[in-house]
Amino acid sequence: MTSEPLSPRPIRSLIRLPHRVRQDGGSVTPTAARAIAAAIALALAAYHWRYEGSRDTIVFAGAITTALVAALTLATRRVLFSTAMIGSIVAIVVIASDVKRHYVNMVLHAYDVVFYLTSPTTLSFLWVDHKGPLLALLAAFVCSGLLGTLLLRIDPTRISRVSSAAVAICCCGIAVWASQAKGERRNTLFFWDQLYLSSFYASWAETFETMWQGQLIEAAASQSEPLFTLPTSCVTTERPPHIILIHQESVVPPSFFPSLTYDRSLDPFFTSFDGKMHRLRVETYGGASWLTEFSVIAGVSTYSFGGMRTFVQSLMQGKVHDTMPQSLARCGYRNSVFYPVPKNFVSNGRFYMASGMAEIFDFKAQGAKRYNERDMFYYGNALTHFERHLAGSKQPLFAYIITSATHLPYRNVYEPEMNVPGGGAGTPPEMNEYLRRLAMAKIDYSAFRAELQRRFPTERFLIVQYGDHQPIATRTLLGLDAGLTAEDVKLNPDSPGLLTYYSIDGLNYQPPPMPDVDTLEVPYLGAVLLNAARLPLSDANAERLRLLAACDGRYATCANHDRILQFHRRLLDSGLVEAR
Repeated sequence: MTSEPLSPRPIRSLIRLPHRVRQDGGSVTPTAARAIAAAIALALAAYHWRYEGSRDTIVFAGAITTALVAALTLATRRVLFSTAMIGSIVAIVVIASDVKRHYVNMVLHAYDVVFYLTSPTTLSFLWVDHKGPLLALLAAFVCSGLLGTLLLRIDPTRISRVSSAAVAICCCGIAVWASQAKGERRNTLFFWDQLYLSSFYASWAETFETMWQGQLIEAAASQSEPLFTLPTSCVTTERPPHIILIHQESVVPPSFFPSLTYDRSLDPFFTSFDGKMHRLRVETYGGASWLTEFSVIAGVSTYSFGGMRTFVQSLMQGKVHDTMPQSLARCGYRNSVFYPVPKNFVSNGRFYMASGMAEIFDFKAQGAKRYNERDMFYYGNALTHFERHLAGSKQPLFAYIITSATHLPYRNVYEPEMNVPGGGAGTPPEMNEYLRRLAMAKIDYSAFRAELQRRFPTERFLIVQYGDHQPIATRTLLGLDAGLTAEDVKLNPDSPGLLTYYSIDGLNYQPPPMPDVDTLEVPYLGAVLLNAARLPLSDANAERLRLLAACDGRYATCANHDRILQFHRRLLDSGLVEAR
């Protein structure tokens, strides 16, 4: 028996529609659909107004959200569908940002979308460690998809594509204007400002730039030098010294500013064992200490990451395989960091762990009661750690101590009962308070050094200090307006506002000569520390010291910048840095 072939049927006819669906595809009236769309639009507007900060950021985020609605309407001509879909996407972005901020103190960045979708390993990590939030996110996407499928079928509204295109173009123009009006993105935008949509939208430009470049770090297309290898052993001719690296928060030598009147007894605080003061060029002003920390630990410039440099610690977790602490660990050091705030701050704890510092004594672990304890508090905890360790072990110690008392703000008097000198007559109040705190920092460091000598008379110590950035109190001395905040100050890499200091000292230990350069740029400091401890250098660190000499202490501002780019390519090709 034969039968006639079945004629093809439209896919939508295979789906049983609700009884009230009309022939034109709508199950609600156009008036009702527009009313629902208007309600969603009002809810979106209310969210932008309440949570997106200043006028410029509200306009920036609102214009982009509206442009997205218009663009989707241009494609589908359906107002309710487009408004609901963009509304659901906004909700997902806000919730995902809030969840991410809860875990790592950072909000959602556009690169997260690219990174997680192209990294099965990272998705696997999320599944193991954050299964609940990940399942909730997947459920939100599924529900949005189902809602969109339904609305696409039942939305009776039809809008002219000419009108949609006009709105989209107009909103894009407004967004560009608002982007210029709000100025360059602040470092804090992706950390604690909670401007979830503004930050997410703003992050797409640098994400597209990175995708176009093909990697996170700037590097030469190729290079012909041999690949770097990691040493398999660490052989020293004598027992290595214990190493103490002190991150002196917001500290700069006041002698850098000839017009400043201050107590000259502060000057020895900045000198090294050779009796000289050595200048360090950093890459941030008034804040964003994590940028300096990254360069010290990883040995590369944050400038090399372009617009992504604000996020280097989170983006490069586990992707740098020859860090300064890892070099120390290969030589048998027990590594620890004394951190003044919670370890999840800007994802620092994860970066420290991945970089070779297994012990993190943060705000809670140290029993701190405030985020800016006196320096002697952190030094005291480090001394206790040393005593416990050295009581039963010969293993060398590396301690990274991050201070905090000299951090802004300088409007309040820190420990007013302390009678210490500030500035001379006519010194601005902020600078006067900063100088008071600097005097306390000198007192605490001198006491710490003396206590090391008293408690451990036979142990050898190498002590390296550096200023992570200048305090905001120096802005008027740099010719800047007193009303500027730290993030309003934009400096070029050669600016005097990026100069601080570093020092090297020894207890029962004589360090080798220090680099003979006018100014050392911060990415070299880790290699200089390893050399000062007379430890065997990896290929990459030996090359850093050759670059230091060839570039006269410069890195990001090296006259022969191609050498730096070729060095980065060697790091990438050798697998010592992963940058995707």
